[in-house]
Amino acid sequence: MNKKTIEVVAAIIEKNDKYFIAQRPNRGELALKWEFPGGKVEPNESREDALIREIREEFKSDIKIKRFIETVYHEYQTFHIVLHCYLCELVSGDMELIEHVNKLWVRNKDLDSYDLAKADLLILPIE
Repeated sequence: MNKKTIEVVAAIIEKNDKYFIAQRPNRGELALKWEFPGGKVEPNESREDALIREIREEFKSDIKIKRFIETVYHEYQTFHIVLHCYLCELVSGDMELIEHVNKLWVRNKDLDSYDLAKADLLILPIE
């Protein structure tokens, strides 16, 4: 079976020495996994623009991208993921839940104690 490759961006949002994670809805291969929020890059859209748009759509909040962290690659059962990660800060909004079912601000050293999606685990520890 040829698995499709999905290119996505993730916001590693830092505030008061904690990082924002959100719990995915209860559907699909990554049901109820925790993740750093983000989403797919649309055609003719930069990764940075995609990330800002996704956070605005999914959390009604605005972020500022501080710097690129890294790109991670992971093979799930049904697809491959290419995940571009950016350190961000919250500019406005309260990270309102639109699609996700829960949210938390977590210290870096505690992130690996949550059931994060495997690709997101590859980012840890955040530097």
